[in-house]
Order: sequence, then structure tokens, then C-alpha cells
Amino acid sequence: MPERKDRLRERVEALKLHGVLAHWEEISDQPWLVPLVEWEEAERIRRGLERRLKQARLGSFKPLADFDWSWPKTIDRAQIDELFRFEWLARGHNLVLVGPNGTGKTLIAKNLAHQAVLAGNTVRFLTASELLNTLAEQDSSISLRRKLALYARPQLLCIDELGYLSYDSRHADLLFEVVSRRYEKKSILITTNKPFAEWGEVFPNATTVVTIVDRLVHRCELVALDGDSYRLKESKQDANKRAERRRKISRRS
Repeated sequence: MPERKDRLRERVEALKLHGVLAHWEEISDQPWLVPLVEWEEAERIRRGLERRLKQARLGSFKPLADFDWSWPKTIDRAQIDELFRFEWLARGHNLVLVGPNGTGKTLIAKNLAHQAVLAGNTVRFLTASELLNTLAEQDSSISLRRKLALYARPQLLCIDELGYLSYDSRHADLLFEVVSRRYEKKSILITTNKPFAEWGEVFPNATTVVTIVDRLVHRCELVALDGDSYRLKESKQDANKRAERRRKISRRS
């Protein structure tokens, strides 16, 4: 009984219920105290999850259950399944998903980010253009430092669609700042359609590209996908269905 009471007090202390602690000797044996603590714990868990999901900014996405594993020509399903154990995230390692457009990189990345949030991690998801342009738009060193601190804070920073646009040396320097602030401490997840050898095309004439790649690949899990665009496949299927409906209507008339 004393051990149970001590454990209950620890839970109350963790919740910082100072009013309850101040009157502990009076109320520690009250039957309503345990349900009160359980309600408070459950509500804080719910509010914490709600807050982390809002901060992650994942938007809408398809669940991984809807992913057609047979469509990509190259994909290691066992490797991707293992990523959901989040050992790489616990170690502060990076993750890079590389492959052509429409092969499922963003779908996998968003599902990983969502599950990371459910597991209790803080996450921020944004496109490369949003990240780099937001940083470049800061009009003072103070506001830039604040933004850099914002992107350094979450346990997982997801940068989507790196390689779809090209950027100048200023943008490369800003990405270097983000990578450096998180280096060997917190994980970065990147989706890109360019292998590392072609990142010089993304940041032409930028001197920091080699260092960015070097710091990203140090303690990094690389996931390679290959195949045709699944979005193009769906678009063609929808077009064929519409054409078939028109033919049926035409035959009836």
C-alpha cells in the first residue's frame, strides 16, 4: 500500500498538480484521487498528440495500406517496414528516399512522419521550396535565427521534394545551416528525385553542396525506389474509365 501511494504521488508530481500535493496528507486516501490523476494523464496525452499533429503540418495523405507495392520496379519492402520501428530516429540518424517522380516517396515519408508523431515525437513536414524560401525571405539576422531554431527544434524534420527546383548559393548556405544545427543530434528525412551525385545541379556553383551531402549521409539510411509514375498510371486509368462511360452513353443514344 505505501508503495502504491508513493507511485501515485510520483504521478501527481509529474503532472505538476501543486494544489493536490499541498494537501497530500489530507486527500491521498480519497477514492476519487486515482480517477482524477488518470483523467488528467489521459487528457494531457490527448492534447499533446493533438498539438504535435498540428505542428507536424502533414496535410492529407493516403495510408500506407493503400500503397501498391507491386507498382515500383525497385523497392525494398522489408527495409521500409523496418523503418517504422524508428531505431534510426532514436539514434538521430537521417533518412533519404530517392527515386523518380510518382514512385511513392512522399506517401512513405508522410506515413513515417505520422507514425513518429503517434509514437510521441515532435515532427515538422515541409517542402524544400517552403523551407528554403522561408529562410531566404527573413529580413534580419534575428528573424533568420528564429526560423533556423524552429527547424532545429523537432526530433524529426521532413524535407519533401528536394531536387525538383534549382536554387542559388544563398539557398544552399541556408540548407547547410539547417543540416549543421541538426547534425548528429536530430534526424532529417529527405525525399528527392536526384541521387547525391546530381545535387550540384540543384544548387549550381554552391560550395557547400559537398559538405551538405557529407553530413547528411553520415549515419544515414538510404531508400532507393525506381519505376514509372503511379500518379500517371492513375490518371491514365481514370481517363480510360471516362472514355468507356462516354462510349456506353453513345451506344445507348
